[in-house]
Amino acid sequence: MKVEFLKLAQQELDDAFEYYEYQQTDLGYRFVEEVYNALDLIKTYPLGWSLVSKHTRRCLLKTFPYGVIYQKQENSILVVAIA
Repeated sequence: MKVEFLKLAQQELDDAFEYYEYQQTDLGYRFVEEVYNALDLIKTYPLGWSLVSKHTRRCLLKTFPYGVIYQKQENSILVVAIA
């Protein structure tokens, strides 16, 4: 299943990467890796997380205080926010 990011969601991911990388070397990379690990789970179990609105779900990250906010489309996952 394909994953697409809204421009704002991609910007949120980039901003969080920069913030964590500024805090500690390689921490930004660990953050992005955790986001993509969550996306792998979401692709496998797209309906496995709680609804936050009618068509939108949130998968919380394990280590960082963020979640992947997404919508399951017919043949893809649309990431609407990293928050």
